[in-house]
Amino acid sequence: MLKITLKRSPIGYSETQKRTVRALGLRKLHQSVYHRDDPSIRGMISKIVHLVEVEEVPDEEANKQ
Repeated sequence: MLKITLKRSPIGYSETQKRTVRALGLRKLHQSVYHRDDPSIRGMISKIVHLVEVEEVPDEEANKQ
């Protein structure tokens, strides 16, 4: 599982990057979401790597949230 945290605001970046942030489920700064580690999510992260922080976490930690 991946823990994705929005660290920088998407204001001032392209519309596609803003939509990618929203598609991941991120709405507020410092909000974290959990997603499965698969190629589609990794591709989304690679487009906005300058805005987010990504951690790999065990499935048990993600299920607690």
